[in-house]
Amino acid sequence: MFISSKNRIRAAALAGLSTFALGAALGVAARAEDQPSPEPAPLPAPAEDEVTEVVVFAPLRDSQLAALREQRNADNLVNVIASDTVGRFPDQNSAAALSRLPAVAVQRDQGQERYIQVRGAPNRWTSVSFDGVPVIGVDEGGSGRAFRFDAVPAVILQSLAVNKSLTPDLPAEAVVAQIDLRTYSPMNRKGFDVQGELGAGQMELGGGEQRQGSLRGAWSNGAFGVMAAVSHYQREQVTDNREFSYDANGISSFDARNYLLVRENNGASLGFEWRPAEGHELFLKWVSSEFKDDEERNHYTFQLANALSGTRTATGGDLVGVPVRSTAEFGEYRTKNELTTLGGEHGFNDGWSLSWRANVAKMTNTTYLPLVLQNQQLNRLLRPSISYRVDDPNFPIISLYKTVNGATSGTYARGDALTTLDQSAFDFNIGLPIISNIKADSWTARFDVTRDTGNWVYKAGYQHDHREIEGNTINQPTVLLTQLLGIGSADDLKASNYVTGRNWDTGFPLGINLKYIDNKRLRTDFEARLNTLQAAGKYNPATIIDPSSLYDITENLGAAYGMAKYMWEGGQVVFGARVEHMKQRITGFTKSGTTVTPLVVDNDYTDLFPSLNARFDLSDKLVLRGAVQRGIARPSFGAIRSGASINDTATPGTISGGNPHLEPEYTWGLDSSLEYYLSNDSVVSAGVFYRKVDNVLYDSKTKITNDAYDANGIDRTGYDFTSTLNGDNGKLYGLELNYQQTFSALPSPFDGLGFSGNVALLDGEFDTVARKGVPFPGTSKTIVNTSVSYEKYGVSARLSYQWRDDWADTLGGLGLGAGGDEYRKAYGNLDLTLRYAATRHITLFADASNLTDETYIAFEGDERHPSEVEQIGRRFLAGLRFNF
Repeated sequence: MFISSKNRIRAAALAGLSTFALGAALGVAARAEDQPSPEPAPLPAPAEDEVTEVVVFAPLRDSQLAALREQRNADNLVNVIASDTVGRFPDQNSAAALSRLPAVAVQRDQGQERYIQVRGAPNRWTSVSFDGVPVIGVDEGGSGRAFRFDAVPAVILQSLAVNKSLTPDLPAEAVVAQIDLRTYSPMNRKGFDVQGELGAGQMELGGGEQRQGSLRGAWSNGAFGVMAAVSHYQREQVTDNREFSYDANGISSFDARNYLLVRENNGASLGFEWRPAEGHELFLKWVSSEFKDDEERNHYTFQLANALSGTRTATGGDLVGVPVRSTAEFGEYRTKNELTTLGGEHGFNDGWSLSWRANVAKMTNTTYLPLVLQNQQLNRLLRPSISYRVDDPNFPIISLYKTVNGATSGTYARGDALTTLDQSAFDFNIGLPIISNIKADSWTARFDVTRDTGNWVYKAGYQHDHREIEGNTINQPTVLLTQLLGIGSADDLKASNYVTGRNWDTGFPLGINLKYIDNKRLRTDFEARLNTLQAAGKYNPATIIDPSSLYDITENLGAAYGMAKYMWEGGQVVFGARVEHMKQRITGFTKSGTTVTPLVVDNDYTDLFPSLNARFDLSDKLVLRGAVQRGIARPSFGAIRSGASINDTATPGTISGGNPHLEPEYTWGLDSSLEYYLSNDSVVSAGVFYRKVDNVLYDSKTKITNDAYDANGIDRTGYDFTSTLNGDNGKLYGLELNYQQTFSALPSPFDGLGFSGNVALLDGEFDTVARKGVPFPGTSKTIVNTSVSYEKYGVSARLSYQWRDDWADTLGGLGLGAGGDEYRKAYGNLDLTLRYAATRHITLFADASNLTDETYIAFEGDERHPSEVEQIGRRFLAGLRFNF
């Protein structure tokens, strides 16, 4: 049964707010009988030899205490999640872990968390660093700058911090947040420390296996420490999928898709730290993480609008001769991050200190999709006739019939009923070897000098980033490998040769059964045919990438800053400014017909980014914060590529491609929060924020007004230009409510209860020349995260629920007309984690994820027009964790 979006939004929002209110009420009741609170802020720092890392058998309360200590004493607005808190959720990657924090939502790919969206903002408005060193992302398809968190296993991290306001020592490239991923330090404890995890489980849909394992070992004598860690996670997954297109008569085509995939995340980390003298520390860290996805696509498109005859309405249709297209593929997706950081911390006399970092980062993303498309082009009698009902717009139910010759010559009619689709009834093949390779190499050097004089702390520094990015966006290859190019023969790649006897593993109704294709064998044969064509001189893999999709970008970013912090008994203020100078060289190719012309564009600009963060300790427990800042978001690599495809024969001429003249998005932001620390491990807070954004980026069409694309004596002024453009102003604002408490004052056994809940209420829009009040892609107006926990007698249990309401995903129409906008429907995820400390060194665990068996839905305009419906099923995992 499917509940309407409006009712689900209302129900989930009320549930989240009710749970939030219930938790707050319990907190008030618990505090009424509580003993005097622990030492007031600033919270005490641990002694040098105190264990600051939480091991697997420690209470969740200790992990929360460490995170809240940092949040309470921070110079800016920040939310922190510590390692053991991550370990008590079924969070396989860092995106899933971050989604537990206030106002953080995730974007999923086939059910797996991939990108994060802080405060409902586009993911390009959030920057990322590893151990304080900024990194850039390379995105699947070659167009993005956004960082992919699914490539970073959560288990290699010690903590994760979301900086929601900036200080001058943080990069300015963050409109709503800067995220710092922190790896483990071997100096957390003296002696040997070994921790690990082994787990196995099953995916409900398809019965595929899950497995995960990690191992971390560390040793330290207080002066020298070494650490090594590895992690592995893999799951065999089935993804159910339906996709739709529409015209005035209803559904014009719909896809029945089923994916078989093996997803894998691997991570490794090494760390060395040395304290040669009091106040001095040197370290070397290496981190490697990768995401691997091997995907078999089974895909049939029913092209209803191209039927030979018949009728279609919004509720169903009766059609004769409907062409069906098959898309088969065994593809590979790879993302890898590798970072090496050398650094030091040095304290001197008279309050002087020096911090420095040198980092090398290598990011790669590769996509290889050897698609084979099979069509019913020549023999119309191969096409089935179809009747279908749309009782549920997400799941059309079809009945199949033979297509036979009609009563008169050249006509066709519906014949006998069929029980299944003839998956071998295709007479025209197209091969598409789609390739994308992106590589980003970065070198970063930075140093910071600090002088602490007591009430005043002064800090200044410089950072230089050199980046080299090259690759291509995903486009159709320059050749279509068809029968005309030699693939066709008596032993052609016919679908009948690869249809298996195995039915799809699916929970989606369709009305007919479909069999899986042996995609792996099909790929092997397809690649053998490519080799044959290459030997005959009919195929060259080096030239199949369209030159207009290629880019080569060099960036040199220099940043200097100065800041001061003034402290008094009742608070502090941090203020200063950061200056950043960016130099870019963008190299690509324009293509007009068969003429390819290189195009180089240089960008050079300098910006000033002032900021101020104030904290007022209104009492021992009550903290008021305020912040103002200026930030920047730079366009993605694919958006600023200079490559373009030109059509000089159209009237007017057209150009589509990148836009190297894009301006960055600039923002002025305001933040304020009120935090009440019930105890050292409990807090209730409310915060508001506002962001005004200039030059908002969006995809649209305009006119060429300069000579950038003139070549060979052709004046292209006035051509239609389809690309990413700068819009007018935008605004994003919201309210964040957060409550977190352990109820240790309740009578036993209820003193093991804990609650964590946060609600974000968001809104925002921007303007373009053609349209006003455009929604920001990714902005849900309500985001809810809640969890109830219990920890006592060696048991740790946590039931967690996440929910976000509808959000715009893709803005449609070249002129940004509202009719083509695609939205994602509200959904929630319910997860359960159980831990039992069998001994001091062994903990058993069981995780159950996506207990609501959520269906992820996208729609155009309203829910009666779904564009995508997807489901992956529940996931179960069990195993043990150990520490010595």
